[in-house]
Amino acid sequence: MLPTIALVGRPNVGKSTLFNRLTRSRNALVADFPGLTRDRQYGQGRVGERKFVVIDTGGFEPVAKEGILKEMARQTMQALDEADIVIFLVDGRAGVTPQDSRIATLLRKLGRPVYLAVNKTEGMQAARVTAEFFELGLGQPYALSAAHGDYVNALLELALEERAPLPEDVASDDDVDADDAMTLADAAAADAETEIDPEAVVYVEPPPRTKIAVVGHPNVGKSTLVNALLGEERVIAFDQPGTTRDSIYLDFVYKKRDYTLIDTAGVRKRGKVIEAVEKFSVIKTLQAIEDANVVIFMVDATLGVSDHDVQLASFVQDSGRALVICLNKWDVADEDARKKLRDDCDRKLYFVEYAETLTISARTKQGLDKVMVSANRAHASAFKKMPTPKLTRALQDAVVKQQPPRSGTVRPKLRYAHQGGSNPPVVVIHGTSLDKISATYHRYLERFFIDAFELRGTPLRLELRTGHNPYSTVEKPRPGRSIRK
Repeated sequence: MLPTIALVGRPNVGKSTLFNRLTRSRNALVADFPGLTRDRQYGQGRVGERKFVVIDTGGFEPVAKEGILKEMARQTMQALDEADIVIFLVDGRAGVTPQDSRIATLLRKLGRPVYLAVNKTEGMQAARVTAEFFELGLGQPYALSAAHGDYVNALLELALEERAPLPEDVASDDDVDADDAMTLADAAAADAETEIDPEAVVYVEPPPRTKIAVVGHPNVGKSTLVNALLGEERVIAFDQPGTTRDSIYLDFVYKKRDYTLIDTAGVRKRGKVIEAVEKFSVIKTLQAIEDANVVIFMVDATLGVSDHDVQLASFVQDSGRALVICLNKWDVADEDARKKLRDDCDRKLYFVEYAETLTISARTKQGLDKVMVSANRAHASAFKKMPTPKLTRALQDAVVKQQPPRSGTVRPKLRYAHQGGSNPPVVVIHGTSLDKISATYHRYLERFFIDAFELRGTPLRLELRTGHNPYSTVEKPRPGRSIRK
């Protein structure tokens, strides 16, 4: 089992910067803004031959009694409970602060192996900058720079060597006694007599994880739904818009199937996004949508479908991702709000009519099974294999039912179809004069294929390819004098 390293410290000391360096990624949102990270985030790092799991945490305030700071402290305490090694980051340029002292007191009581890392020390003398941090009572302070990578690997190698050493190598041949040599010889002889049929060996690839992104506007209940599906308070769910700022990837198993849930930050109207931090959060949310296989789009049943919800659903549609619409807080919506919401869905979200619409309550865990069933159905539709003969036969049925309208003196001819991709499914249609097909008939073909192959929860793309006429570039002979007469 890989050792687990937790990064803790007060806000804005460089924990997320160090997390990104250790994991060689940009998964953690980084900005010169205190309190940016709130949920704990996991990643895998490697130093030399040693692999480990690293946990990024939010700014730690052990004495917080209420509000978002209390929830952040609870997340950090859970990370400390899981950790084998704790790296306590402090700011070398700011010196020892009262909050650093409070955190150090707590870490001494926990009994975990703690390494004190003095960050932001680039260009400074290590002995001078670390001297005052001995008063924290955590032993030797180690100067490093997470932003520049100075002395980061040295600290990690020291911590892993002392607390999680590599297993000893297998004994050499000289150390094997006579009895063991006989046993090894017998085993080698048995292996030599056993013939292995290469065709009988079956290589089974592990099934890929289904990535499900949960999106919506702020305070719609995304983190509450994620916690309900996971069965634990894994991310902070707080009655305050903008609680989640980063996209958190969470692996879990639901009914013996592997998934990765992506909890995203709420997306507001562009005109209301003023802070730079929120702009980066929106970018991470849009990236999570494109990275996912299925998107769970949440709507507040008490507020209805806003114009911004329509814009966000349109982005999911343009990304080609499978979609499930969840009308959350259904248990607290009155009859008028429910009727208005259904009318809004039919009128404003008509362009994603292929998506299933569910009524749920993340707070009371109502309808969770329906959400996962719909997500599985949408995922299966997005990756469905459609044989060429069946596609061509469906195309012929669509033309028999309704021919493409003429464009002037030309009527497009649709000859055959085949599948050109998945997630979303792509149907390539070949024929002549297909550039004359109208947008209305294009939508008709999309709906026909969706119904014919029972695709639920996924959009479908059509590619129209017109065959090349080999005689279109041949110059016609000029008529002679007798012909003109």
